Amino acid sequence: MKLADACRFPLYVVGGSVRDRLAGFPQREADWDICAAGSDEELVLAATKCGFTVRALYPRTGTVKLEDENGVACEFTRFRYDAYEKGTHAPSSVIFTDDIARDAQRRDFCCNAVYYDIKADRFLDPLGGIGDIREKKLRTVAPSRKVFGEDGLRLMRLARQAAQTGFAPDEACLEGAKENSSLIRDIVPERVYAELMLLLHADEKLGDQTAPYRGLCILRETGVLREILPELALGEGMTQRAEFHKYDVLEHSLRAAGYAERGVRLAALLHDVGKPYCMREYGNYHGHEVEGERIAREILTRLKAPTHTTERVCALVRLHMRDYDLRMKENKVRREIVANFPLLEELFAVKQADYSACMDDLSPAPCVVKWKKILSEMRAEGAPLTLKELKVNGIDVREAGVPARETAEVLKTLLLECALDGRRNDRAYLLKRVKRFSGS
Repeated sequence: MKLADACRFPLYVVGGSVRDRLAGFPQREADWDICAAGSDEELVLAATKCGFTVRALYPRTGTVKLEDENGVACEFTRFRYDAYEKGTHAPSSVIFTDDIARDAQRRDFCCNAVYYDIKADRFLDPLGGIGDIREKKLRTVAPSRKVFGEDGLRLMRLARQAAQTGFAPDEACLEGAKENSSLIRDIVPERVYAELMLLLHADEKLGDQTAPYRGLCILRETGVLREILPELALGEGMTQRAEFHKYDVLEHSLRAAGYAERGVRLAALLHDVGKPYCMREYGNYHGHEVEGERIAREILTRLKAPTHTTERVCALVRLHMRDYDLRMKENKVRREIVANFPLLEELFAVKQADYSACMDDLSPAPCVVKWKKILSEMRAEGAPLTLKELKVNGIDVREAGVPARETAEVLKTLLLECALDGRRNDRAYLLKRVKRFSGS
């Protein structure tokens, strides 16, 4: 409001924050997109007088990134209309205008093209977006073939915004996305990955737990999933044993992501990504977790996911079948628990999502129940779960005469021995064991 008062021209809020306000959604984080017919130079002058800091200025697009004295960011863009080379995301030419309707027509969906005049305290709705918000509808600001043809990233935004808001794309919107699904290939992988992660956490906006699954289904329906995750999409129509699975491989994977806890949804989505490959190569799904780890790494490397995310997801894909048939003996489970303790809670979450997605069964996964019981018994008897809980350390091992290069392996061996029987985690006992390793 301070900035609007300082401008000689009307200043508007536009986009998601206006949509969310009119829809009655909780606005947990400010997402301030502001715009006006005035120039970016005039906006900068007014903003600096009001105590805003200019963080970035892009004269070609009339864009200014601002931050107020409280650190709240907003982005100003001058009214304009754009020309695109098909699918390129960035406009090839920019034409500034005083016409709010022309500015509205460069956006994606009509519900995001409602303007709030800050000083006049009124809404302007050049494209009928308020009606779409009431009807919870996603309709493109121009013919959908044109809208998606201009910017391939809008294909991901369609699925993500539908998931976050619960708005349903109209038929024309979906048809335009289908016709242009291949244009997602023109978008840099980092942007695709970022949108995918926002989609997988779409429930954070309204608390609707079905949101990620709905968004993934739109990616499948429009053909975009086949473009960004072709290895996963191959599972469509690939049947599984009916006594254990209600759905084909792809539907099971989408449902697993939908059932999963927030921190493991990417791993849940990819947990069976090795199945299509195994079926094609070997005629069965045996060892799909091994191939799945390899394929998941290829996917995440292609999408330029953070290294720590890639390693964590690949490990969970590799481990998700451990003791799935409940035949693993207790001593083996104990060793598995210790060996994979840093990932244990996430592994439990992936196993639970996998189990729930088989038959839409939300009861506790039998494997998780078994492992948690054994884990509880280990804790009760004082079995160490990490090297930090072991009653001897590297200094003790080296002082006993074990070469430094062998220290880590000796400690690992002792940890696994104590995992089988917590009573062995006794300092005197372990020091005797260390002397045997040293040969003294």
